[in-house]
Amino acid sequence: MPYFVVTRLGFVPTPFVRLLLLSLWLTTPLLTLAQGRAAVSGTVTSPSGAAVEFATVTLHRAADSVVVKTEFSDPRGAFQLDGAAGGRYRVSVAQVGFERYWSPVFELPTAGMTLPTVTLTASAATALKEVTVKARKPLFERQADRTVVNVADSPLSAGTTTLDVLGRSPGVTVDASDNLSLRGRQGLLVVIDGKRQPMTGSELADYLRALPAEQLQSIELITNPPAQYDAQGGAGVIAINLKKDQRQGTNGSVNASYGRGEYGKFTGGFALNHRHKKVNAYGNYAYTDRRGFVRLDFNRRYFATPQLPESRSVLANKQLSHLLSHSGKLGLDIALSKRTLVGVALTGLASQTDADNTNDTQFFGANGERTDHYTGTAASDIDRPNGAVNLNLRHTFADSATAPSLTFDADYARYHTTRLLALNTYYHEPARPATLLSGDQRSKLSIGALKADFSWPLPHRARLETGVKVTQVTSDNNVAFYRSAGGPAVFDPLLSSQFSYRENVNAAYVNLRGTAPGMTLQAGLRAEQTNTRADLSGEDSRTRHYLQLFPSATVGRTLNARHALALAVARRIDRPSYAQLNPLRSYLDATSYSAGNRDLVAQTSYNVELTHTYRQKFSTALSYARTSQPLVLVVQPSPDGGRLVVNRTVNLTTQHFYSLTLTAPLELTKWWTLYANGVFYYSQYVGNLVGTNLNRGRAACNLTANSSFTLPNGWSADLNGLYESREVEGFQLTQARGQVAAGLQKNVWGKQGTLRVNVADIFYTTPIRATSTYDNFTETFYRGLDNRVVTAAFTYRFGNSKVAAARKRAAGADDELRRAAGQ
Repeated sequence: MPYFVVTRLGFVPTPFVRLLLLSLWLTTPLLTLAQGRAAVSGTVTSPSGAAVEFATVTLHRAADSVVVKTEFSDPRGAFQLDGAAGGRYRVSVAQVGFERYWSPVFELPTAGMTLPTVTLTASAATALKEVTVKARKPLFERQADRTVVNVADSPLSAGTTTLDVLGRSPGVTVDASDNLSLRGRQGLLVVIDGKRQPMTGSELADYLRALPAEQLQSIELITNPPAQYDAQGGAGVIAINLKKDQRQGTNGSVNASYGRGEYGKFTGGFALNHRHKKVNAYGNYAYTDRRGFVRLDFNRRYFATPQLPESRSVLANKQLSHLLSHSGKLGLDIALSKRTLVGVALTGLASQTDADNTNDTQFFGANGERTDHYTGTAASDIDRPNGAVNLNLRHTFADSATAPSLTFDADYARYHTTRLLALNTYYHEPARPATLLSGDQRSKLSIGALKADFSWPLPHRARLETGVKVTQVTSDNNVAFYRSAGGPAVFDPLLSSQFSYRENVNAAYVNLRGTAPGMTLQAGLRAEQTNTRADLSGEDSRTRHYLQLFPSATVGRTLNARHALALAVARRIDRPSYAQLNPLRSYLDATSYSAGNRDLVAQTSYNVELTHTYRQKFSTALSYARTSQPLVLVVQPSPDGGRLVVNRTVNLTTQHFYSLTLTAPLELTKWWTLYANGVFYYSQYVGNLVGTNLNRGRAACNLTANSSFTLPNGWSADLNGLYESREVEGFQLTQARGQVAAGLQKNVWGKQGTLRVNVADIFYTTPIRATSTYDNFTETFYRGLDNRVVTAAFTYRFGNSKVAAARKRAAGADDELRRAAGQ
C-alpha cells in the first residue's frame, strides 16, 4: 500500500492536528520530541583479528530484547547504530560460520559510546577442515522464460568470437547469408547490455565476429518476451550481457589467447574494477587480430529470355581477410542512497577488415561450350568505428524488494562505416582490355533513445508495470563509383548515389504480473507509433506513418509436484533494418553485388506456444507462428541485365511455422552433466517473385548436445555437438551440416589463473551448401570459413576476490539491463 514518511512538520497546526498530537502524548509517555539521539559503534573481527564484513549487528532493548535497529558491518568490520540517549540496550552480532555474540547491557550516554572490539568465535557446527567446490555453472541453463548460455565459465569460449558462441547455442543457426535464426525462425532482436544492435545479416555477423567472447558474461535466448521489450523481433530476443565485475575493492584480470587454423588468431585484453562503499568504477578493453579465409563457389544457370540465350556459369572465389578490432567499456555507478543508483557507461568497438579476393569465372552456352572466361581481384578495406553512451537512474521508494520502483535510461549511439573497393577484372576469352571499378561508400548512423519504466506493487502478490519510450534514428549514406579501362577513372553516375533514412518510434506499454496458488499470469499491451522517411537521390521521398498494438500474455499452471503447463501468446513486428532498405550497392566480384530494397515493409507475426515442464527440469514446447509479409533474402539476375546477379531482401506473402522443442538437462553422474536440446519444425513459405510462385515447406531439425565434465585437481572439460538438417528458407534449400567442439580447462595458482585449450569444428563440417531455385534462374552456393581452429588461452585474476552484496535498489533493475532498450 502507498505510504508516506514525514520528516518535517512545515505547517501551522490546525485544531485536528493539535488534538492528534495531544492524544499521542497522552497515550505514549515515552515519546518526547525533545529527546536526543546517540550512536553506539564498534568493530567486528574474526579469531585471527581480520575484519568481518557484512556481519549482522542488531541493537536490542535491554528490558525485553526487542529489536531497535539492524545494520551490516562494513569492509573494515565497523558498525554504527542509533538509539535514544539514556536508553538501556545490548548488541548482538551474527555471521555465518560463527557463534552469535551478545554484549553486556549498557546505558547509551548522550555523547554516544564505542564498544570494545567484538571477536567472534568460530561455530563448531559449521567449522570445516576443508571445502572443495567441484561444481561450476553449466554452459546452458533452461529457465522459465529463456535459455541462458554461461559464456564466462566455458572452456569452449576461449579465443572465440561472439558469433562462434551463438553458432553453438541451442536452437541458434547462422545461414549462408549470415542471418541469425532462433528455433528455425529469422527476425530477431539482438541487444548488447540492453541496447539494440541496428544491424542484420552480414553487417551484424561482422560486428559479432569483431566482439571477442572474452568480454561476454552470458547470452540469453528469449522466445516469448513480455510487453516491456520492444515489439521488434518476431522470433524472439538474443540478449548479450557483457562482463561487469562485482567484487569489492580494487581488482581485475588480464587474458590472452592464440588460435591456429590455416591462419592465426590472437585476442588479448584486460579488465579493471574498483568498488568501495557507494562507488563502483569499472572498465575493460580487448584487442583482436584475426586472419582467415572465405571460400565461395557458385554454380549458376540462366534460363533463356527474349534478350539472352540459356547459359550457365562457374565461379570460384577465395578471400583472405585480416580483422583488427579494439573494443572496450567504461562505467561508473554511484549509490546516492540505499534506494537510488545512478550510472553512466561508455562502450565502443572499432574494427578494420582488409580483404583480398581472387576469383575465376567461366560462362558456358546451352551446349556446354565455354563462351567467356575472366579472372579478377577485389581488394576491400572496411572501417567500422562506433560508440555509445548510456545514462541511467534506478530508484526504489522503500527498503523492500516489492517496493515501487522507477528506472530511467538515456542512450545515444553512433555507427560509422567506410568501405573502399578496388575491383580489377581481366578478360581472357574473348580477350579485351582489363577494367577497374573503384568504390568509396560511407555511412553514418545515429540512434537516440529515452525511456522510463515504473513498477508498482498491487495486492494479492500482483505487480503493475508501465513505461514509455521515444527513439530517433538518422542514417546517411553516400557511395561513389569510378570506372576505368586502361585510361583515367571516370565517375559512374548510374551506380553512385545518396540515400538517407529517418525513423521515429514512440512507444508505451502496460503489463500486469501476478500469482495465485498454483498459477502465474502475465498480460501486457504495447503500442508503437512509427514514422519513417526514405530519400534516394533523384527520386521522390517515401514516407510511412502507422500505429500498431502488440498484445502479449502468458499463463502458467502447476498441475502437481511433477507437471506444469504454460501458454504464451503474442503479436510482434520486424521492421526492415537500415541496411536492408539502403539501395546502394556493395560488390563482391564482377558478377555479384548486394543492395537494399526501398520498397520493403515491416513483417508482423502472431505467435502461440504451449510448454509442459516435468519435474521442473524437462520441458516440451509446441508452438505456431503466422507471419505476414515475411522478409526473405533472395538472389536474382540484376535489373541491369546481362549475367550480373543481386542479393537483396524482399517481402513474400505468408510464412507458417510449426515447431516442437525438447529440452533435457541430465546429471548422468556427479562429474558429468548433459544438456540436450532438440528443435523439430516445419516452415512453409507462400509468395511470388518475378513470375516464380512459391508454396514450399519442409520439415527440419536442430539438435544440440553439450557434455560438461568436472574432473579432479581443478580440471574441467566441455564437449559440444551440433546438427542442423536440411531446411527451406523461402526459395533456398540449405544442406545438412553441423560441428563438434571440445575444450579443456585447468585452474592454477589458487584459482587466480585459468588455462584453457579448445578445438572448434573438429571434423570441418560447418561449410554451407545451398541451392536457390526460380523459374528463370538457379544458383548453388558453397561457403567455407577458417573454422577448424585449435586455441590456447590464459586468464589471470588479481585483487580482492570478495563479491559485493547486492545493493537495495530498484526492483527489476538487473532485468532492465537485459531489455531491448534501443530501437
